[in-house]
Amino acid sequence: MRSWALAAVVVNAGITVTGAAVRLTGSGLGCPTWPRCTPDSFVPVAHPEISPINTAIEFGNRMLTFLVLAVAIACFLAALRLTPRRPALLKLAILQPAGVLTQALWGGLVVRSALNPVTVSVHFLVSIGMIAAACALYARSGEGDNPPQRLVHRDIRTLGFVLTGSVLALLVAGVVVTGTGPHSGDEAASRFSFDIETVARVHADLVWVAVGLTVALAFALHVTNAPGLARRAALILFLVELAQGVIGYVQYFLAVPAVLVGLHVLGSTLVWIATLRVVFLLRDRGPLPNSAGLNAAAVNAGKRVTSPSSP
Repeated sequence: MRSWALAAVVVNAGITVTGAAVRLTGSGLGCPTWPRCTPDSFVPVAHPEISPINTAIEFGNRMLTFLVLAVAIACFLAALRLTPRRPALLKLAILQPAGVLTQALWGGLVVRSALNPVTVSVHFLVSIGMIAAACALYARSGEGDNPPQRLVHRDIRTLGFVLTGSVLALLVAGVVVTGTGPHSGDEAASRFSFDIETVARVHADLVWVAVGLTVALAFALHVTNAPGLARRAALILFLVELAQGVIGYVQYFLAVPAVLVGLHVLGSTLVWIATLRVVFLLRDRGPLPNSAGLNAAAVNAGKRVTSPSSP
């Protein structure tokens, strides 16, 4: 269960980045229709007005959806076969195939709207939601179902929630910047009418808020001698944010080259995953439900083996 949940985190993050690559290469309408690639074919065919490379990139990204769907179904089946069955994991697992189907339908709307920046932005944010669900599934599959017990002071855990909200706001601001900037995915695509410098500055301000909250959280965890895993996770988040910040400022001063924008999208998914990891490590739900039963069975088996009356 835990392995498939980790795979779900990886593939959802991966298709988020490859989706950005489709836009950055100008391949957003490489397949100009949906669900077909062209008006009369589900697979790429020569089209006089579309580059074969752009068509291959867009069609390839569509095919990756089936990989994400396969992992999503595997997550659901793994949760379904757990003994004892855990309803919490089953609910989280079913979000994966449901999310993939939602994304596929929404992707059709993105194409049919000619890459309207609103639909493209929502497409990315739904991916962020699916990554969050996969991270939750991964965390919950490695722990029990007891009520959550704080491993840190209440105010520190609250700070973790505030940090998560700030990172989510940062991601929303990021898609607004993207929807205003030059990489639309196709020459025919529309753009937000905001001033690019203004939205970029707002985005940068939110970066500093998130970094400041991360530093505060890392410091609070250190001085309160919080569990080592939580302290290391906060440090990793801070380092990922620093790398992401460097990429962001460099791409801004270099007039947002496509390669750096792609790395920035990768960085945004890593910041989100690292943030969620910190929050999940601030509480504990006890051992896995079957751990106690397995240990008891092992002890009883040992007693039977060592008992004088045993055959």
